This record gives sequence, C-alpha cells and structure tokens, in this order.
Amino acid sequence: MKKLLNIALMATTFFLLSHPVLAETLNVPRPSIVPDVRIGQVISAVVGFLLVLAAVAAFLFLILGGIQWITSGGDKAGMEAARNRITAAIVGLIIVAAAWAVMLLVGQFIGFDLLKSGGIDIPTIPGTPK
Repeated sequence: MKKLLNIALMATTFFLLSHPVLAETLNVPRPSIVPDVRIGQVISAVVGFLLVLAAVAAFLFLILGGIQWITSGGDKAGMEAARNRITAAIVGLIIVAAAWAVMLLVGQFIGFDLLKSGGIDIPTIPGTPK
C-alpha cells in the first residue's frame, strides 16, 4: 500500500509541476552542414539502387552458372545444378526488368518521373516546407 501511495504521489507531483511546451513557436534553424534533401529524392535513390543491385546479382548468378556448367566436366548432377542456376538467373533478370517497367508505367499514370534528377515529387500540404 505504501508503494502504491508513493507512486501516486510521484505521478501527481509530475503532472502538477509539468507545463505545456509550445513547440510551434520554437524556431530552430537548419545547420548549414546538413543538406536539403527531399524524401522523394531518397526514395528514388533507394529504388534505383535496389534495382541495379538486383540486376548485378542476377548477372553474377548467370556468370557463376556458366562457370559451373563449364567446370562440371560432363557430370549430370553438376550440369543440372548449373542449368538450374542459369534458369534462376534469367528469371531473376526478367523479374528485375518487369519491376522496372511496371514502376515506370505506374509512375506515368500517377505523374512522377523516377529518371529525372529531382526524384519523385511527393505532394505536400500548402504552406508547409518541402
């Protein structure tokens, strides 16, 4: 009971001594060393990087499958594993190309262009900073 009373007393003291902070009147300037980056630029960079990374990984798997095919020496199991790796790499390249095409198609319908240097223009509420 004594612990409960202490907790209630501390909570009451906390709420009585606290006061509201008007954060909207606080004006903190942006440091000069911090770049002005929009979220659309970040999204464009991340999506582009992931697509390039996926394409490079699929291409490397294609090359590794070819090397595995060459070094299998006529072994049926080795050739089957190499064929499966090459097939998976080609399917991966097709998926990456399809994802890129779908992204560009959706971007045309929605109204953003991922290939431009400014990135995606995300609509903002009028009067708020970008």
